Amino acid sequence: MKLLLMLPLSGVFLLAVAQAAEQDKSPSETTAGWAKHPKNPVLGGDLGTCFDISVLKEGACYRMWFSWRPKKSIALVESLDGVQWSKPLIVLSPNEKTDWENDLNRPVVLKEGSRYRMWYTGQAKGRSWIGYATSSDGKTWRRMSNQPVLAAEALWEKVAVMCPHVLYDGQAKLYRMWYSGGEQGEPNAIGYATSVDGLNWTKYKKNPIFQPDPNNAWEKDRVTGCQVIRQGDWYLMFYIGFRDESHAQIGLARSKDGISGWQRHPTNPLIRPGQNQWDHDAVYKPYAIFDGRRWLLWYNGRKGGVEQIGLALHDGVDLGFSAERRDRWRFPSMALRLHVATEQGDHR
Repeated sequence: MKLLLMLPLSGVFLLAVAQAAEQDKSPSETTAGWAKHPKNPVLGGDLGTCFDISVLKEGACYRMWFSWRPKKSIALVESLDGVQWSKPLIVLSPNEKTDWENDLNRPVVLKEGSRYRMWYTGQAKGRSWIGYATSSDGKTWRRMSNQPVLAAEALWEKVAVMCPHVLYDGQAKLYRMWYSGGEQGEPNAIGYATSVDGLNWTKYKKNPIFQPDPNNAWEKDRVTGCQVIRQGDWYLMFYIGFRDESHAQIGLARSKDGISGWQRHPTNPLIRPGQNQWDHDAVYKPYAIFDGRRWLLWYNGRKGGVEQIGLALHDGVDLGFSAERRDRWRFPSMALRLHVATEQGDHR
């Protein structure tokens, strides 16, 4: 009888101890099996601000197109390991013949056969548009139009459309674009558009398709800058969530059709700022590739006014959507389960 009286008290004691330990615990920089590379940042430093990348793996080589802010241009670097990169080569520069391409950035590159296609962001006069170019080698690009292929028109898009990500759907014979729209500094939500030729686009009537979740403090302000990957029956979306315009983290969601019914990952945000590290203020604009053994995810990191590119890794293809939330198996939850078990006479 005395033992039965003691068990609830011990459960309460365990819960109190666990809660105290949880309060002292500093937040992790990653969750769900992700780990930042020890040699981060992998690009930046003397190059100045490098951000918003698109990566293809061609044979043993990684090719990265990135925004090189000091040059207001898009540049190309190459690597055998995703960590050590070649000197940058500018491949697309501002266009003096147009009035919307004073600053170029935020590209996505798609390769079909021997043809490369790039959709990119052009900026001028406090506004942003999306342009389109093609190439036979990824280095020399030809603009397919002097006009942007996507412009801010809907009320939710405000003054900017930017950060395009494009996939080709061979079954539907459509290019599918996910893009960000809203304010010029950081856009507010994610929209969707389709095209048969990559040049003429039709926006989805029910845009935006992905918006901030006000119940998630880390992304309550805005969501933007996504990459979408087709994996089996799902579309995976790596995206940026902002708690305010200056502080961002990286999350993951999935959808059956890439448009609706998005399910957020149970341990979001996956990649978080490092305390007093090079990515102290924000981690954002993710781009991930699965190499057959592990995921490599490059991302922007910012501390103060310095913005560079880092790398995070994840072993295995399973990203943990079906697993029970890891944050449920913390000391408070465990103590509660122990308490309930002893109350119910479960002495296994």
